[in-house]
Amino acid sequence: MSSSASRRTEDEARLLGPGDPPPVELLAPSGRAPVLLICDHASRAVPRRLAGLGVDDAALMRHIGWDIGAAEVTRQLVRRLDAPAVLSGYSRLVADCNRRLDDSTCMPEVSDGTEVPGNRDLSAGERAARADALYFPYHEAIERRLADFAARGVAPAIVSIHSFTPVMNGFVRPWHIGILWDKDPRIAVPLIENLRRRGDLVVGDNEPYSARQPAGYSLLRHAEPAGLPHALLEIRQDLIDTSEGADAWAEIIAEALEPILASPDLYRAEIFG
Repeated sequence: MSSSASRRTEDEARLLGPGDPPPVELLAPSGRAPVLLICDHASRAVPRRLAGLGVDDAALMRHIGWDIGAAEVTRQLVRRLDAPAVLSGYSRLVADCNRRLDDSTCMPEVSDGTEVPGNRDLSAGERAARADALYFPYHEAIERRLADFAARGVAPAIVSIHSFTPVMNGFVRPWHIGILWDKDPRIAVPLIENLRRRGDLVVGDNEPYSARQPAGYSLLRHAEPAGLPHALLEIRQDLIDTSEGADAWAEIIAEALEPILASPDLYRAEIFG
């Protein structure tokens, strides 16, 4: 075992204990679709040794703890699309897998006005332990799935599933769903068109966040440098906070995505300037 692997094993043993969930969840690794679904904020779990980060359960249930409904939508899309998926295993408050490690919001001391005592004055060693035990395993799992596709000569599409709170800073957000994208239009543009064509949805184009800020990290790390077709979906949380809502939205998304994913021309590496 290499020294880095040994150090990681020790860090995981120190941070994660019996009864703690794994740092990453893999679904349908043998899925036949040339698509990888990722869910950066799938869980609100906190390692027991971190004592809930000093945040009460009600706060962890809010959007600051996870993307409400996103994991269930991802699970349903796995089934509908027959696509593999990688889901994060821990709360974004412990280590936000959709941020750079040097970003202050990766392990925030305050999130949307809520103090996170367990993140206050973290040492370099404490940050490294979280990264090694929780953050790197998630991104390495994505890399392994992409390597599996590459070994078969496939340049897969990557679809990232998120959710957003209906109200932020007093503003009632009107969108049902937003599609975030930067330079690569191959999935985002036709997906926006397909969703708007229904006539019953308010669809955001880089709303309620913009991928051109840039916002987020996972697609910047795994999709853009490799030229893989990709898009990030933001679904309003009050629409998917029940299993029925998540199932209904997975159907809406799948119906809009399927004709896009059916094109063989989609699956090639292309860098957009």
